[in-house]
Amino acid sequence: MMYEYIKGKIVKQESNYIVVDNNGIGYLVYVANPYSFELDKEYTVYIYEYVREDENSLYGFKNIEEKELFLKLIDVKGLGCKMALPMLATGSISGIVDAIERENILYLKKFPKIGDKVARQIILDLKGKLNTSVVNTSTKDFDELIEVLKGLGYKQVDINKVLPSIKQDLNIEEQVKEALKLMLK
Repeated sequence: MMYEYIKGKIVKQESNYIVVDNNGIGYLVYVANPYSFELDKEYTVYIYEYVREDENSLYGFKNIEEKELFLKLIDVKGLGCKMALPMLATGSISGIVDAIERENILYLKKFPKIGDKVARQIILDLKGKLNTSVVNTSTKDFDELIEVLKGLGYKQVDINKVLPSIKQDLNIEEQVKEALKLMLK
């Protein structure tokens, strides 16, 4: 059985998962950042079902682009679900895609359990193969932020340096605050 998504209310958050209540059934779903979901609020959580002889787990994502990138990452030799999920928690989609396309091994190695060998394998397996909709969506998500920062007098070159560190699921005000903090460092 494969699930595309589960729509329901978030009834519990822990450090690495949420519980989604759908018609009285609580689904335990591993997610990149459980605290990006609000308790008692309804969400559509896009699902990847991981089934092995000794494990049956659900991995969830706030949007389809995040899920698509996750699926590409877990196809990389030596990179499983438990390594790919933290990448999505600590990096933006556009930042990860950009790092792969530019062969930025240092950026990839900042993620938990990603060493030199795995970072090189990610680049080898995925460079030039990532869906352009993932890239386009992630830059589109920052259009408003870029305009605000330009309006504040920042140059595109400086803006591009901080974009990979900004989470896409923040609202525009939170994105601006985060960008300004990074610009002032």
